[in-house]
Amino acid sequence: MARPREFEEETVLDAAVQCFWARGYEATSVRDLIEKMGITCASLYNAFGDKRALYQRALDHYVEDSVVDRIHRCEALAPREAIGTFFAEIVRRSLDDHQHKGCMLVNAALDVAPNDPGFQSIVAAVLVRVEQFFLGRIEAGQADGTITRSLAAKTLAQHLLGALMGLRVLARVRPERALLDGVVSGALALLQSQNDLRLSPA
Repeated sequence: MARPREFEEETVLDAAVQCFWARGYEATSVRDLIEKMGITCASLYNAFGDKRALYQRALDHYVEDSVVDRIHRCEALAPREAIGTFFAEIVRRSLDDHQHKGCMLVNAALDVAPNDPGFQSIVAAVLVRVEQFFLGRIEAGQADGTITRSLAAKTLAQHLLGALMGLRVLARVRPERALLDGVVSGALALLQSQNDLRLSPA
């Protein structure tokens, strides 16, 4: 009869996320993981498989707790507010990240995905989900007149995705509020509708 696991899976996954997030995939050893997770090497392999499989589980866990959760919260807001809130939270989290870890998903895109087609597909799928969030809010804003129609919704969504990726990378090396706010302000300015422009002071 199999022995029951002696740990809470979510707790040890949280620990694995922190370990991979801080060190990166290549620099993280199995010893680092078992020390951080507080489990034995045998328990790690029995529960999660090898290091690559654990990294995938950790990345999925991070995406659900961070990216997907943020999307779900922001989708309930008005179009422009949703996009602004999404970026404001990214800036706030970046400035509060004193270790300058950045975004684990973007780190995976830069460090792991280029040499691993499996992770390239995983990261790409999440980025498509983020782009779809932007696209949905932009289309809603174009429909109610709060977002410009001078550019195609798809083009604006792609621009916001690019700004997001750049923001996350910048935050790792230059976590300066003025810089990050400037990136966001420039990206959001493209969304301004003609109504906004008419209301702007001369």
